[in-house]
Amino acid sequence: MRSRIYLRVPTAADSSEFLAAVGASRTLHQPWVNPPADRKAFNAWLDRMQPPANYPFLVCRRDSDAIAGVINVSNVVRGAFQSAYLGYYGFAGHEGQGLMRDGLRAVIKVAFGEMGLHRLEANIQPGNLASIGLVKGAGFQCEGFSPKYLKIGGRWRDHERWALRARP
Repeated sequence: MRSRIYLRVPTAADSSEFLAAVGASRTLHQPWVNPPADRKAFNAWLDRMQPPANYPFLVCRRDSDAIAGVINVSNVVRGAFQSAYLGYYGFAGHEGQGLMRDGLRAVIKVAFGEMGLHRLEANIQPGNLASIGLVKGAGFQCEGFSPKYLKIGGRWRDHERWALRARP
């Protein structure tokens, strides 16, 4: 069966669609994440998300090419660690359809395959049940709790650390 999604790397040409999707998704995203919300922030995100340390992926619907969400593999550390952080958010109108689940599975395949990573870590606010459900469904395990771990929306927020290791 053909996947309902495909992954692609974002470009400057995506800014209008991306920013419209972010604007339409404000209530879906808050207080969990603050994606780039204007052209300057979008361009800064594109500049920052460059290999070999960072890899951004757009999760796109195969039926319409619409951007359904974003998954970032970031802060890649090589050497003996072979690990990276995982960040993601879906867009309104595409939630609850399993598209981000499919996108996450595809990104995990890339991360543990062609990228050669050993470990992915997702840090999630304890109240973000949809996000926790997404990583749990992909096999991530909760490894701990980090108080006031990340500053989101102007506040330091507690996070749970969820991780997945490549199968030997």
